Amino acid sequence: MGPTTGLTPDVVVIGGGPVGQTAALLCAQWGLRVKILEAQPQRNRVGSRAICQQREVLDTWDAIGAGVLARRGITWSTSRTYYQGKEIFAVELKDRGSSLLPPFVNVSQAEVEEVLLGLIEAHPLIEMEGGATVHKITSDDHGVVMEVVTEQGAELITSRFAIACCGLHSEHLREQLGVDFPGHSFDDLFLICDIKADLADQRGERRFHFDPDWNRGRQVLIHEQPDSIWRIDWQVPEDFDLCQEEASGGLDARIHEIVGQQPYQLAWRSVYRFQGRVASRFRVGSVFLAGDFAHVFAPFGARGLNSGVHDVENLAWKLAMVMRGFADRRLLDSYELERRAAALENLEVTSATMRFLVPQTDADRQRRVRLLQAAASGAADAIANVDSGRLYEPFWYVDSPLTTPSPDRQFRGRPQRGLPVDPVPGTVLPDQEIQVPFGSLHRGESRQRLRQLVHHGFTVLSDDPSEVTIPKEVPIAVGDLRAIDPSRTLRRALDLDAKPVHIVIRPDGHIAAMVQTADQVPLALERSLGRIGK
Repeated sequence: MGPTTGLTPDVVVIGGGPVGQTAALLCAQWGLRVKILEAQPQRNRVGSRAICQQREVLDTWDAIGAGVLARRGITWSTSRTYYQGKEIFAVELKDRGSSLLPPFVNVSQAEVEEVLLGLIEAHPLIEMEGGATVHKITSDDHGVVMEVVTEQGAELITSRFAIACCGLHSEHLREQLGVDFPGHSFDDLFLICDIKADLADQRGERRFHFDPDWNRGRQVLIHEQPDSIWRIDWQVPEDFDLCQEEASGGLDARIHEIVGQQPYQLAWRSVYRFQGRVASRFRVGSVFLAGDFAHVFAPFGARGLNSGVHDVENLAWKLAMVMRGFADRRLLDSYELERRAAALENLEVTSATMRFLVPQTDADRQRRVRLLQAAASGAADAIANVDSGRLYEPFWYVDSPLTTPSPDRQFRGRPQRGLPVDPVPGTVLPDQEIQVPFGSLHRGESRQRLRQLVHHGFTVLSDDPSEVTIPKEVPIAVGDLRAIDPSRTLRRALDLDAKPVHIVIRPDGHIAAMVQTADQVPLALERSLGRIGK
């Protein structure tokens, strides 16, 4: 329970997992009063679950005070794929900028939740109630009414807005909201184990194995976690029985095939069948769907928790702008437009991966074998078509009504795996270390990242800040691009020529506009607040 009880919430967050926790902290950072309703009396902190946390998600967590997660996790930037023990390709994750944050760290969901919970318990604007199940929910444009069941009985809770982050299995709330959840389940099972062992030769990388000797005809994925804990995912037959596997000694033998004869400790194990689904709507009146309540994906590519965090980062600043009078409710329409598009992109990517991992016809199985054999022989076309999971990247809001397009910067679509997206309006601002702060946002740290300074409002980076006129009623910081970027590192990252430029950046780090004259900045800001269409 947080230090403040009995508050009237501006926002109710339904679900106290990492997405809900992040949502609460982001909203509270904007000065909104938040109540979290978590169905479990206490969150289950057993098992790694979601472990791969991407750079821009680490940036979001750093902005709410959880920068320790980037330092705590196991850093990696290389993903290797093998076929029958032979490496067929490696993907080096490239950075458009020069961020101080790594491309990915591995740290368990349980540890993420523990860190975020500590921040929540210390925050005066957040109240968290465990053992509180939302039984009924109604919503319109004026607010939300929830019937909540606790050990003490039922009570009605009202709020202006609600963010539903209550996971895959809250079907009753989707039904009450009139939201469909189309998609499909994959038949094959996957066995997941956390083991404590010394696998020094596999540190610091993601390793994906097709058809290894120790799982013929299927796949294995190996990841390192902190404290010598290793996450191993096996594809197993549809009739796999974990209890029988343990009783027969099969699980022990399966693990020893990877760790060799050295000892290990089994920390957690589970069996999953994965799904791919996206909700038909992400907004119903004043209720917003996020995380696994809005979408679920197969985990190969780490697109679940990472995309959920970006759901609520996208939403929190928009709620704040509306509640503080900087924008009207039209801005909130952009949440569904932007984040449902992101979810559909993630679904397309992960579904393609699962079709390759779990082919459904003999023809598909034969095609996969041919591709893997050709890839093992070095055929470039075959290597390009082997799918071991395209790793998560932040979505590009190039078609959003909040984005001011640049005629000379056309989006060329999804980049090749491992490569950053083209720097166009709608994409994330590249990060880099800076020496000269701007505005009143200097954090007093010895080493600062540019992206640390953009989460508190809108940001304009300009070659001539004196020319820029900005509305005083909106939180905006203006920085001198020449002083911030004397080495022109950011200019190179953004493919900027020598012409003057003014860059408008949203509070979630996405570029809203890149314009050449200062008089275009106010219009771009108006558009990014949802006040005008494209």
